[in-house]
Amino acid sequence: MKSVPLWQRLVGALLYLLPLSEAISFGSGLFDLLPQVGLLLTLLTLPITLPLGLLDRLTSFNLGFGLLPVGQIALFVFLFVKVIRNPQAPYPIRFNLLQVIILDLLLAVLGQVFAVLIEPLAPSLPFLVSTLKNTVFLLAVVLVLYGVVQSLRGKETDIPTLSDAVRMQLY
Repeated sequence: MKSVPLWQRLVGALLYLLPLSEAISFGSGLFDLLPQVGLLLTLLTLPITLPLGLLDRLTSFNLGFGLLPVGQIALFVFLFVKVIRNPQAPYPIRFNLLQVIILDLLLAVLGQVFAVLIEPLAPSLPFLVSTLKNTVFLLAVVLVLYGVVQSLRGKETDIPTLSDAVRMQLY
């Protein structure tokens, strides 16, 4: 098996900052207990959240029920068409990028589900809501750490079902 070049390993590992930046919103309960962890994760994801935040400010518009992040959607479509669907792009980059985009979208959808269905239960069931949010956060952190380590090792991050879906898209 051919070794993955170091630059591809580093880029693959850095890509996993995107879902980590999305997962931070679920960890607010833990950050109240451990503010240093929240600060560390915020600083760690700053290289990805700063440009995306700027992109959102420049391109989002209000639909009456919330902001539509046109810039992020355009960025994902651009990356999908120009990188993931490009057979000349290195396979490890394509694999990690598609997996990261899917993880990020799953976390974004979960964030909306929490906002609409679960957050209204917070006053009556605070422990349940806090436990669910912490569980999502910790699962996302474990997946991100696993993805970073596997990327740095030059291996595919094999997440059941998700990696199979990514491989089907790439072949």
